[in-house]
Amino acid sequence: MSNELLISLILLVPLLVAGAVLALNSIPDVREAATLVGAGALFILCTVLAIRTGSGQEIALESPDIALGLTFAFKLEPLGAMFAMIASGLWILNSLYSIGYMRGSRERNQTRFYVCFGLALFGAMGVAMAGNLFTLFVFYEVLTLSTYPLVAHKGDENARRGARIYLLTLLGTSIGFLLMAVVWTFAIAGSLDFVEGGLLAGKVGPALGSVLLLLFAFGVGKAALMPFHFWLPNAMVAPTPVSALLHAVAVVKAGVFTILKVSVYIFGLDLLSALPGTEIVMWVGCFTIVVASLIALTKDNLKARLAYSTVSQLSYVTVGAMLANTAGASGAALQIAMHAMAKITLFMCAGAIYVATGKTEISQMRGLGRRMPIVFTCFLIASLSIIGVPPLGGSWAKYELMQGAVDADHIYVVYVLIASTLLNVAYLLPIALLGLMPPNADTLEVAGFKRPGGAPFLTVLPLAITATGCFVLFFGVDVISDFISPVFGARP
Repeated sequence: MSNELLISLILLVPLLVAGAVLALNSIPDVREAATLVGAGALFILCTVLAIRTGSGQEIALESPDIALGLTFAFKLEPLGAMFAMIASGLWILNSLYSIGYMRGSRERNQTRFYVCFGLALFGAMGVAMAGNLFTLFVFYEVLTLSTYPLVAHKGDENARRGARIYLLTLLGTSIGFLLMAVVWTFAIAGSLDFVEGGLLAGKVGPALGSVLLLLFAFGVGKAALMPFHFWLPNAMVAPTPVSALLHAVAVVKAGVFTILKVSVYIFGLDLLSALPGTEIVMWVGCFTIVVASLIALTKDNLKARLAYSTVSQLSYVTVGAMLANTAGASGAALQIAMHAMAKITLFMCAGAIYVATGKTEISQMRGLGRRMPIVFTCFLIASLSIIGVPPLGGSWAKYELMQGAVDADHIYVVYVLIASTLLNVAYLLPIALLGLMPPNADTLEVAGFKRPGGAPFLTVLPLAITATGCFVLFFGVDVISDFISPVFGARP
């Protein structure tokens, strides 16, 4: 099978899944089977292309000119292949989880839910394989529009309000800043192609380059840099499988992936290291890391705490990219993978607790772990990965980021990462430990689950797999690092 055909199929499969789900609306079992089969097929296709990318094959597909020499261009390089495999692989587990969650909590509009999931993966695949900024921008917007109905899924006033904030913030930043940066880049370079060494290298000075960098950094609202982060906590009104999609599978990862790809292929690490604007973005990223963690400490609602944790953790990627060296950029790429595996585990644990008990507040969870030992043990494992404790994958990302900070002589970034780690301990570990404590005598009702059988099996199996994945990523880090190293140059 040709590489061009494989790219076409990767884009087509999520659309076929969305169409099949819509057609099978009246047969829920078959509808959901179609989702699982499609997710599995997409992962296999992405794996095949990743293997070919790793072997050095040129994998590209381009449409005829649309206007002004612009084309829809798809080109898979190691960074995009990694993102495509993360998104497609976690789609399988999130689909399994969604079946258990949506049925267990008797959610309405399940067909629309699965259709939008397929469309969201279509957007994510387009972002992963984009060969130029025009293609990336279009699929970035597809991802925003396709996930809006998912955020508004419950249909009540809170859901509609959260969805409006989600849509207006992401469209506002992308149209107001990102589109301006894309148009300006085209005017300067005469092209929007992703180029090794940077499309703008040698074409912009420190002042203009800094302005463009700031437009890109704040225009990619999905990266959740402060002050354009508030859409993410507001989106927590969505069902938990959607939260997992937002935080681990597609949306925010598309944001930080875009930041990293623009840093490497539009600016280039050499130009980036010479721009005054790089330091500004790095300071904003460090500020976001610390302040979002402090806000997380104040939240008793579990999903809200995890949302602010995500805001903080995303800025690891932005800061790593702004370090503009091999170790920093490699650490940023590893953070995309490691955080995805751990954070989807945490959100699926939150959903399993809700389906089984109806509890959403951390203060209500004392003793629940005695009845849900697998869920709370997996929550503990994922928390330790976020914190960066070996032998869990998150430790490698923090190590590389700290190495990059030392190499760039930005020691304050090391202190920010240490402070963030201590805050991670403060806002994550008490949740797991509280759940594993014996219940108070006056809260025995907490142990009385609203579902006599506890969490549905299909909400527990996926989170157990992803928690195991946190260990696998630790021991498999060399495979990932060797795969993505050509993007950033030789490893130090």
